[in-house]
Amino acid sequence: MRLHVHTLGGGDRTALLVHGAMSDHGTWHAVAGALVERGYTVLAPDLRGHGLSPRGRYTPEEVAADLAETLPTGADLAIGHSMGGLALSMAVDRLRPARAVYHDPGWQFDHIPAAAVDGMRAMVAGATAESVRAMNPRWSDADIEAELAGFGRFDPAFFDMIGALAGADLIPAAPAVPSLVQLADPSFTVTGEGADRLRAAGFEVRVVKGAGHCSHRDDFDGYMATLEGWI
Repeated sequence: MRLHVHTLGGGDRTALLVHGAMSDHGTWHAVAGALVERGYTVLAPDLRGHGLSPRGRYTPEEVAADLAETLPTGADLAIGHSMGGLALSMAVDRLRPARAVYHDPGWQFDHIPAAAVDGMRAMVAGATAESVRAMNPRWSDADIEAELAGFGRFDPAFFDMIGALAGADLIPAAPAVPSLVQLADPSFTVTGEGADRLRAAGFEVRVVKGAGHCSHRDDFDGYMATLEGWI
């Protein structure tokens, strides 16, 4: 599937930014701007079922294949958040970026209760600016606006894929390219044991102290600091 891709900047280096479930390219507005200032052209796709991209069947393999079909190979940098991190990890051997960053990637589902998916469904269905702000008091007005826009263009059928991953452990055996894993504090998508396995496999692991799953919005400066040496 060919995805809708938002392009920002015109620098000599290329960065790919892959959002997580329920969002779209707009979740990256602050990170994309910072990368453009550093000389990047930023390509931020909307995953299938999100934003302006088509709908379809939802499996991790198909979501990953869309990235390989749509995005250029050999980018200087690729960052994937949450389910976008899972998709990136499954497409990275085809995309072959110089560096990959997995931002609290959706790799371990064995400790996430089934009720969590029902909670996410209800959150999206009833979302208002007030409810999003109450859950995320550290977010900027632009982050709140981007979240609501993403919810409004999201296909709830995507939740079926997330539910089907219950119990799965999808941590890669080894990094296909030099790779950083940025974890929330604490992460609910990678356990402490999982982080240890990643370090042993050759991934660099850093924690965005005091920030949650969407740490690029909880603490933008702290998030960017953990990218030092990678961008």
